Amino acid sequence: MYDMQPYLDKIDQVIAEGPFRDNWASLSAYQVPQWYKNAKFGIFIHWGVYSVPAFGSEWYSRNMYLQGSPEYEHHIKTYGPQKEFGYKDFIPMFTADKFDPKVWADLFADAGAQYVVPVAEHHDGFQMYRSEISHWNAYEMGPKRDILGELKECIEEKGMTTGASSHRVEHWFFMGHGKEFDSDIREPMERGDFYWPANPEPNHQDLFSEPMPTDEYLQDWLVRTCEIIDRYQPSVLYFDWWIQHSAVKQYLKKLTAYYYNRAVQWGKGVVINYKHDAYRFGCAVPDVERGQFADIKPYFWQTDTAIALNSWGYTENNNFRPYEEILCDLVDIVSKNGCLLLNVGPKSDGTISAEDEAVLRGIGAWLKVNGEAIYNTDVWRTYGEGPTRIVEGQFADGIKKNFTPEDIRFTVGGGYLYATALKCSETGTYCIRSLAEQDASRLANFHGIIENVEVLGCEELPVWRRDEEGLHISTCMRSNAPVVFRITVE
Repeated sequence: MYDMQPYLDKIDQVIAEGPFRDNWASLSAYQVPQWYKNAKFGIFIHWGVYSVPAFGSEWYSRNMYLQGSPEYEHHIKTYGPQKEFGYKDFIPMFTADKFDPKVWADLFADAGAQYVVPVAEHHDGFQMYRSEISHWNAYEMGPKRDILGELKECIEEKGMTTGASSHRVEHWFFMGHGKEFDSDIREPMERGDFYWPANPEPNHQDLFSEPMPTDEYLQDWLVRTCEIIDRYQPSVLYFDWWIQHSAVKQYLKKLTAYYYNRAVQWGKGVVINYKHDAYRFGCAVPDVERGQFADIKPYFWQTDTAIALNSWGYTENNNFRPYEEILCDLVDIVSKNGCLLLNVGPKSDGTISAEDEAVLRGIGAWLKVNGEAIYNTDVWRTYGEGPTRIVEGQFADGIKKNFTPEDIRFTVGGGYLYATALKCSETGTYCIRSLAEQDASRLANFHGIIENVEVLGCEELPVWRRDEEGLHISTCMRSNAPVVFRITVE
């Protein structure tokens, strides 16, 4: 069993010697790095042992032990009883024989991504990287490759930034249902075992739920996460929701101080993504899972969502969203001071599905023409206008947004004001009401001088005029994707 104490001593030393201490007052000095604010668009990767059954979702490892669930029934029918074929028995089948990190990196670069965040360890407890802490990792089993390390090298060769995601803390309870019947998840088990600790699943709304994660478990979580930090130096560290549990807080502060101090030593700005109120506000970057905000925010934030509506990992029945819808979300999020982390779920053999690839290439083609309205931009005095309201909050990406040509989003950058129509007008005519001629005494409204209007991706100049109703634009541009107007303001 791995001796954690030397690493725990090292963590304490780094905190003692660095500018950040493990308390919220010290961590509140954190500043979101400019590279991240400029990047706007990243790729999330959910890939692991769960891609072998490719059924239900990336929660297969939990649900196959949840009696009565579709995954439970599917598993028995396809692989046999759980006591004879458990989740661990998928590992030898996870060979990733067609995995080429260069191909992935080329695709993500073509998609216009500026940063890439692979899942280093999901709830199932299988590490997708080389580890000294557990033998249950992709370097020693399954593919027998350092997936995270290989991806980092190829991603950074393409000029993108690498992050890492850890969902390890949820492993405290993730395999617990397997103890409720005769399965391969049984006592005795100890730290270092693949399924350990497999506790009963808590009420996720109760931040003080029992059984409380033990110090031994949380120390294991801490050293595992710090190992990722030290070995791969990720510029983004993403956490799923359960780090908000009350028992995790002291370890979360310790981890954060360690990471921020390491970043000071590396000389680069880093980011932690968190959900709900796991962090004291201002100490990291809040993330909205599968949703967004209805209005502009004074702080920088992130949406993480997936191309597939039903799963983060690959399944044979994934319901893929069209790239045009995702582009509308990207434009809306950026206009409100956010960025988008878009997930792709590769197949178990290491290939990316044709559907995922088509979406990524569609986004990339649009960004090659219109990226100046996204990258390196800032918010304007208002995020936008139009009749369509965004349903605020998480898990809202399945709600259909019927945008109209009147739904406009604004950004500024490079000396220009960008106005993006989320839906192309069938007639080619638009009226941007926020840019109407105004009485100069109404200082709350825009009353600057507009010198020129261009349509990105359209060689023919538009016809435009301005009156008290708005900025009227007529263009020959037709598209299934958002249309961007570049406006020169004096």
